[in-house]
Amino acid sequence: MSFFISPALAAEAPAAAPDAGMFNILFLVGFGLIFYFFMWRPQAKRAKEHKNLIANLAKGDEVITAGGIIGKVIRLSDDYVVLEVSEGTELKFQKAHVAAELPKGTIKGI
Repeated sequence: MSFFISPALAAEAPAAAPDAGMFNILFLVGFGLIFYFFMWRPQAKRAKEHKNLIANLAKGDEVITAGGIIGKVIRLSDDYVVLEVSEGTELKFQKAHVAAELPKGTIKGI
């Protein structure tokens, strides 16, 4: 009777594929580490530096805004800064829009 059994039917079942669960976990952990080191951490560092910049603004500092306007700080309040962009011209900005502090004398050099 075994003579009539097809070799395809008589073959043993193929071995089960190894579980890919561990690979998936390692892939997700690796992706998370890449995301942390290349995206979240540098952004948090820039935010901390910007917060320090805003906290240390003082009258007389020369700054540039996010829109590219260069001016000298003449007044500060809790949320706003007043910049003198030319003689007699004052503009009021939110402190968060100050992008960077410039070296002293930059405005005179322009």
